[in-house]
Amino acid sequence: MGAFLDKPKTEKETNTGEGNGLRFGVASMQGWRVEMEDAHTAKIGLNDQLQDWSFFGVFDGHAGENVSKYCAENLHEFIIKNENFKKAVKDRSPSPDLNLLEQGIVDGFLELDDAMRSLPNWCSGEDKSGSTAVTLLVTPSYFIFANCGDSRGILCHNGEVLYNTIDHKPSHTNEKDRIERAGGSVMIQRINGALAVSRALGDFEYKLDQNLGPKCQLVSPEPEVYFQSRGESDEFVVLACDGIWDVMANCEVASFVRSRLQLTDDLSKICCELLDTCLTKGSRDNMSVIIVSLPGSPKVSEEAIKNEEKVEAEIEKKLTALVEQENDLTHVDVSFAMASLSAEEIEGLPPGGGIESKASVIRTILDRLIEQKNKERGSTYDESSKIDED
Repeated sequence: MGAFLDKPKTEKETNTGEGNGLRFGVASMQGWRVEMEDAHTAKIGLNDQLQDWSFFGVFDGHAGENVSKYCAENLHEFIIKNENFKKAVKDRSPSPDLNLLEQGIVDGFLELDDAMRSLPNWCSGEDKSGSTAVTLLVTPSYFIFANCGDSRGILCHNGEVLYNTIDHKPSHTNEKDRIERAGGSVMIQRINGALAVSRALGDFEYKLDQNLGPKCQLVSPEPEVYFQSRGESDEFVVLACDGIWDVMANCEVASFVRSRLQLTDDLSKICCELLDTCLTKGSRDNMSVIIVSLPGSPKVSEEAIKNEEKVEAEIEKKLTALVEQENDLTHVDVSFAMASLSAEEIEGLPPGGGIESKASVIRTILDRLIEQKNKERGSTYDESSKIDED
């Protein structure tokens, strides 16, 4: 289940890029976990034939980082080299055979899993790591989601979440049925009381029955694939591991990202703000997120920027009053301040993020106010000492 640090590691790995009419930002953070087991990939242009196709993926590792890293580096290659996939895109038709394309993607996942299993670390049984995967292929005509496990993707369109992938959990009826047919059980919502996801790449100790195909094992590497036609009102896609979704709902993430896009076009900055917000909301997991901005995405707005400035001015006003009324400042920290502010009405806080999304702003203001207050108290003490001496 993973061990935790005494304090979270908040340094972030970020990346940005653009092409094919898309822009993307990436951020990942270790957080409270002892190890960083997430990985991600973002590729604009897949090969000479598919320069106008793009591929994105978030891979949430467990029991080690090796499977997630291998998937990030290789999954797209297994997909585009699959024979069914190549047949589907051979003629570059704007309306390819979607059944064939889906089969190619599913086969790519299964072939990667099988190939990985034969590599030395996994073949020996030494490496017991596994990874979920949520991926997105963007073609000129379609968004193609593939999900295996409980990482999740959402597509936002015209102000709403148009589509979200479905998590694969052992307690879900169809997943539980497969697990029990394979000789396992679901206890405390985990396979045999241990693994919290029912589909994943790797995890070969749960794929040992020689009489069953790969899709029928205790843990299945089979993804669910979904096609969505592209439209002018498509705004953005968010792919993220469960460290995000554990503390924020689909609509909250969508609303938060949409509001931030009206303040900045720096997608990696928005990704970092999302990670910090989730950390403040209580996420204890590694966190990784990719935001893919589409032509219909909200644009930076002067009005939104002014409203944000008003919100932060109101926060500063309330923090000033808080510091002024406290005689003992030793206990006045960010947590104390946020608890106090959460009991008050502050209009215009980022939707979905709330006061938690302003933790860094609160910290900056609070540090300045406390330093100023302490200096004032020091000056008062110095003056009173001089009077006594006289």
